[in-house]
Amino acid sequence: MEGKSSSSHRRDLLRKIKEFTRSILDDLSIGKSPVVLIDRFRNYCTDSTGNCCCTSDLSKGKEVLTLQRECHVRRLDVLLRVLLIVQQLLQENRHGSKRDIYYMHPSVFSDQSIVDRAINDICILLRCSRHNLNVVLVMGWLRFSEAGKKFDCINRLNNVRKEEAYPVPVHVEEVKDIISVAQYILVVEKESVFQRLANDEFCNKNRCIVITGRGYPDIPTRRFLRLLVEKLHLSVYCLVDCDPYGFDILTTYRFGSMQMAYDAKFLRVPEIQWLGAFPSDSEKYCLPEPCLLPLTAEIRGKPKPFYVDAISNKNCCTGG
Repeated sequence: MEGKSSSSHRRDLLRKIKEFTRSILDDLSIGKSPVVLIDRFRNYCTDSTGNCCCTSDLSKGKEVLTLQRECHVRRLDVLLRVLLIVQQLLQENRHGSKRDIYYMHPSVFSDQSIVDRAINDICILLRCSRHNLNVVLVMGWLRFSEAGKKFDCINRLNNVRKEEAYPVPVHVEEVKDIISVAQYILVVEKESVFQRLANDEFCNKNRCIVITGRGYPDIPTRRFLRLLVEKLHLSVYCLVDCDPYGFDILTTYRFGSMQMAYDAKFLRVPEIQWLGAFPSDSEKYCLPEPCLLPLTAEIRGKPKPFYVDAISNKNCCTGG
């Protein structure tokens, strides 16, 4: 997809959406239960050294969704609802966040993770990245252009609110003329932290670039971060919560995901360093028990290799 223009890419995705929905309608019209096959990939690269060389996009099997199973009916319903929203975004050439999509039907989706899963399924079905589905933010000592349009974050240092911060470029391959006098790049997990830093004029007092992926980073965020590190040769730090979700987000930036394996070499940033509270700090500073949250069954069931490596691998930490 690297060589495609944005307009031809949109047309291609709209064609695939039309073909997919038509196949379902054709089956229903003849009384046949539709069958949706979704390729399954490993969720994560397991190379803890950061020197991942994964290039294969071969699936590790297929998941079969049918209307004959109640749980599949629910999942297909959500998938088609999200697909309709994606279709509208493509037709209108607009971009929305995964959170925006969730709030369009919160009573139906019930949880953000339901939308996230549907988006991943759609990406696999259409064989595309998520870059049309999210908007993230950047501020600081940075100038760049995208598709001929100039973005000057430096001129906004004295008056940056979240609503005025620039979005991370969607078409990263069209980013040119990158100029910066920053000393480092800071990636923050949460949009609320980004807003607090903006309110405190953090970039006005510190020569840096601040980026937020608003939780789990999408494709443009990781590609843009990788591009900045390659072009500017700056140190990059990631401020995340000291919990499995924070570790998961950190390692997504550092090691990459295998969901779209063929994009891995364009996405991972092995240089990124962990910034924030460490698990050892609770004992080191004798934090009282009320300050700590217990691990729920859901959190305990999350994949462990990445955040275990993040804790034990000194190269992933800045201290602690």
